[in-house]
Amino acid sequence: MFVASPGAAARALLGALRGLALVLPAIALLAAASPAEATRIQRVVTPKGIEVWLVEEHAVPLIAVDFAFLGGSSQDPVGKEGATDLLSTLLDEGAGDLTSARFQAKLDDLSVQMSFREGRDRFEGEMKTLTENRDAAFDLLRLALNSPRFEPEAVERMRAQSIAARRRAEKDPDSIAGRLFSRSVFPAGHPYARPSDGTEASVAAVTIADLKDLKAKIFTRKGLKIAVVGDIDAATLAPLIDRVFADLPAEGALAAVAEAKPVAGAIVRETAPIPQAVVRFGGPGLKRDDPDFVPAYVMNHILGGGSFSSWLHREVREKKGLAYSVSTGLAPMLHAGLFVGAVGTRADKVDESLAIIRAEIARMRDQGPSEKELAEAKAYLVGSYPLRFDTSDKIAGSLLAIQVDDLGIDYIDKRNALIEKVTIDDVRRVAGRLFADAPTVVIVGPKAE
Repeated sequence: MFVASPGAAARALLGALRGLALVLPAIALLAAASPAEATRIQRVVTPKGIEVWLVEEHAVPLIAVDFAFLGGSSQDPVGKEGATDLLSTLLDEGAGDLTSARFQAKLDDLSVQMSFREGRDRFEGEMKTLTENRDAAFDLLRLALNSPRFEPEAVERMRAQSIAARRRAEKDPDSIAGRLFSRSVFPAGHPYARPSDGTEASVAAVTIADLKDLKAKIFTRKGLKIAVVGDIDAATLAPLIDRVFADLPAEGALAAVAEAKPVAGAIVRETAPIPQAVVRFGGPGLKRDDPDFVPAYVMNHILGGGSFSSWLHREVREKKGLAYSVSTGLAPMLHAGLFVGAVGTRADKVDESLAIIRAEIARMRDQGPSEKELAEAKAYLVGSYPLRFDTSDKIAGSLLAIQVDDLGIDYIDKRNALIEKVTIDDVRRVAGRLFADAPTVVIVGPKAE
């Protein structure tokens, strides 16, 4: 007779409960009038002064923790790009008195899911655990953040994986276009212009001392944001948060990052042996705290962010059949705002596709949408908002994003009203701001005949 190990049984239970977690919050949301009614946020301040946003959900014995530190790949030393990305792969590869193998075995036995990732301006992590394994899971997270071992064997193993990923990226047209776009749209030498995941040479140059230095700079309480969702109350959560985060330094010596103004109007081509061209375009955008950001968000939905309903999808794909995909978006960062777009098409159709895209951008700038288009966009953006809160994972991620963007704990109460307030004049004004200059364009693909 087969007898499952405790770890296997816990994993099976976690999988089953994760499925329930997808359903139960969604049922609650369908019955609620707004996301706010289904996500009652508590502001918890621990005995040692750390703030956490908590949403209790006791229907399923799961706890999700999302957190973010100030400082990301913009802190990578020059010539050692990819260091923060490498750091993110090593935190669960041994910590405290647990070797890499023992740490991974603990995660497996307890069915604790733990992951880390770097962004341009933030270093983020998340943990998910069954309630019954809560204390052990928080202890493992404490070890990962406070006492990573950086064992030479683990460092070299993860470095080899990172370099292998870089080599694959060098042959991937989307990765090539993304890197080339960052290098073209941001001023030379700015951290945003450098590849956040590094190059083969830069990753090879990262030392264990570099990793320890980055950890000391980034893993601090200053700028720390935490969101917790699940089967736990405030009184139980507060000491666990202190156990994980309170011993971190108050602040670190983060390198200053200059403000960056994206470059407009450049055109860059790179030949690659692929069947179709990959195109990136964009230019100056808005930071998240700009008063025009919500109007820009609505405008972008109409222009290219609304998938099948957008102007660009209709004109480039439906009417002309020029592209498999076309889209636009807003990329707010701490030190720059960016408007970005992408299209994939045949090499001999790049110029025609870009001509239509430029014409639609100009039409948005000079005329703006109709009242009907604006009303439909607002209805979609308001109506789809609850879908961001239909699982514990999504709720935790959304709460963390609201904290990182400093939007306020009542943002989910106000958000839809801000969308509803957007007028035609608002959209035209923000389009005039964003599209005063021609976009920078990057083209990667075969040379057109």
